[in-house]
Amino acid sequence: MIDLIRVRVGIEIEGQMTFYENMKIKATGKKFTDPTQNEAEVTISGLNERTRNFILTETSPYTKKSKPSRLTIEAGRVKDGLFLVFNGDIISSNIGMPPDLDLTIKAKTNNSNFAKVVITNGKAQQKLSEIAKIIANNNGLNLNFLAKDKNIANYSYSGTSSKQIKDLQDVGNVNAFVDDKDLIVKDVLSPVKGRRRILNMNTGLVGVPKQTETGAEITYLINDNSLLGGQITLESKFNKPLNGDYVIENLSFNIENEGNNFFYIANCRRLNVKS
Repeated sequence: MIDLIRVRVGIEIEGQMTFYENMKIKATGKKFTDPTQNEAEVTISGLNERTRNFILTETSPYTKKSKPSRLTIEAGRVKDGLFLVFNGDIISSNIGMPPDLDLTIKAKTNNSNFAKVVITNGKAQQKLSEIAKIIANNNGLNLNFLAKDKNIANYSYSGTSSKQIKDLQDVGNVNAFVDDKDLIVKDVLSPVKGRRRILNMNTGLVGVPKQTETGAEITYLINDNSLLGGQITLESKFNKPLNGDYVIENLSFNIENEGNNFFYIANCRRLNVKS
């Protein structure tokens, strides 16, 4: 029996989430292990005129809102259920040409906090993890602190809460990035603990891995773990010199519920020491 693909899009307007699934959906995007904003683009076909107009109006930057409009993308298999692929703030929505009139929505993570100004004055000596907790709270994110802790002297910041994540990365000499609803802080070139996958032709590896300047580009079937910042142990049958351990530095996705695309494309840096 074929395990059918599911793709579901959620659009949150003024705190009210509405899901769209039983129609043609395509979604692409890219996630990063640095303060660069993760981004996504979704195209939905088959919406009626009333629904299209409502979404276009309510997600317009010219419509005053008390809360930012948000986009979620979920994917999975009918047998296993859905898991989160992307969560972010809607930055634009547009309609395509007739007769299809497809609706295309673009979103970026943590975008609404670029308008939020914060001031943070630390102690004479303060743990990096404590500063990271403050920054996570400023951005409405959960903190996943995995780096080696250290003392920071006289930390001070004034600016937008979104850009404070880059300041955290610079001050702490760590990787600091947003993965959907989490602020992850880890040591540079170290994988996120608990995010590891052995990839071969039996576990979802697609095609032949490609060598890059720093490691490899690896395509694999989407599963319930994005692995962003995590570790891939590559076991390729056709490009064996690339086999080994890698940390994912950025992760693209390409999914659709009425086509052949259901992949992650990971750009990875080679790890010198096997775990």
